Amino acid sequence: MVLTTLGYEGLDVEDFFSILDRNKVQTIVDIRELPLSRKSGFSKTALSKHAESYGFRYIHLRDLGAPRKIRHEYRDDEDWDRFSKRYLEHLKLQSTEIELLTEMVQKENCCLICFEADHSHCHRNYVADAVLAQTDGGLMINHLEA
Repeated sequence: MVLTTLGYEGLDVEDFFSILDRNKVQTIVDIRELPLSRKSGFSKTALSKHAESYGFRYIHLRDLGAPRKIRHEYRDDEDWDRFSKRYLEHLKLQSTEIELLTEMVQKENCCLICFEADHSHCHRNYVADAVLAQTDGGLMINHLEA
């Protein structure tokens, strides 16, 4: 089993879906709390329509997104350690969503998506680790890059 992650920062829709296709992704799992984007084609409605036209399934798991307050504090202070601590506290409360995601990952090739290109400074890294912890080591995580 492989769980991929990808940030769409710096990508257009065509390149984004090309990367997913090359990596045999079946389901896009949007883990943004608020799936809106200033980048054309990446807001929830447009992204889900593009996903369908490219042959992917699209799912939005809102509760795995970073809550607004945590996001805004990080935007203001850029303190990654503080963001991480607060987001991980939030993530501990999302066991139902993590279980759902783990079940999906065991059945199909899923890709966690968010904006940030660098997975090491994105909450999707923590979500992937939470799924990994549920699979007793039977999962590989592949952080895709543009």
